[in-house]
Amino acid sequence: MAASLGLHCHHYHVAAAANPLRKAAKQALSSLILKSSKPHRHHSCCYNSDSVGAKEIRSPDLVALEYADLNLSDKISGELGHVRIRQHVNPLSSSFSVPAQVPDWKEVFRDPTLPLMVDIGSGPAEAGCILLASFLPSFLSLYSTSGSGRFLIWLAKRNPDSGNYLGLEIRQKLVKRAEFWVKELALTNIHFLFANATISFRQLVLSYPGPLMLVSILCPDPHFKKRHHKRRVVQKTLVDNIISHLVPGGKVFLQSDVLDVAVHMRSQFDGESEALQHIDELDRRVPCDSDGWLLDNPLGIRSDREIHAEFEGAKIYRRLYQKRT
Repeated sequence: MAASLGLHCHHYHVAAAANPLRKAAKQALSSLILKSSKPHRHHSCCYNSDSVGAKEIRSPDLVALEYADLNLSDKISGELGHVRIRQHVNPLSSSFSVPAQVPDWKEVFRDPTLPLMVDIGSGPAEAGCILLASFLPSFLSLYSTSGSGRFLIWLAKRNPDSGNYLGLEIRQKLVKRAEFWVKELALTNIHFLFANATISFRQLVLSYPGPLMLVSILCPDPHFKKRHHKRRVVQKTLVDNIISHLVPGGKVFLQSDVLDVAVHMRSQFDGESEALQHIDELDRRVPCDSDGWLLDNPLGIRSDREIHAEFEGAKIYRRLYQKRT
């Protein structure tokens, strides 16, 4: 079942691809997690000096290049106009305390029994949404921090029959734009909801007819000030709910370009070792650095924030857990 979910390791840097040892390690990771039927390779931002216009390349150009096959660039201007979003929101505000209404899954997805992927927290900093889309066959995935929504839409389009994708986003304008894109592409395995993941995750997953196979939390809002750490999406309650509803063999993928945030998320999930194993415990060939951070993105596509961060030279910190069987 894992081979049909779309989680794979064909997404790597050119330099790494040239290294046969790294390539073998990536292939080992691919055997443990989902593979998409058509490998996708991201476009590196490291152009040589002879490239035309190399000095003028900006990170938004790289985002457009990464998602060029979706053809989304001009599909919002007429109906929604320019989408300006607050960089940070307070999820503890009373305005975000109302649980999201559980949708009729038969109306949302063509086949609501497929596995679900949920991504938690999509926003400009990829920190406030849960994206529910078909990512694994017969599994439910919760997607938070999906950024613009392109990342989840790309997965849904690539895996139309193997799973469902749900996105919960705390910034309503992003939800509206993502819904517009989904409609334009006529996708039936992906849905976006305006919701606070901390408040709504449990009831959404409980009501979904199929299995929860993957939860991803990508570059969530860092809330840097110590007094604001309680606003961070990864808290004990959410971790417990994820573990409780994830099927045996299901996975949790964490990612951030902020070390403090990555360490915070890691400590929460490392502390659940009776229920979860990090992927390199299952196969030592999986490429991790000396501190245990996964070297490669196994999803096959980079999120907007990941592209921007790598363009600026930032390191991406990743962890991938699997629920014990």
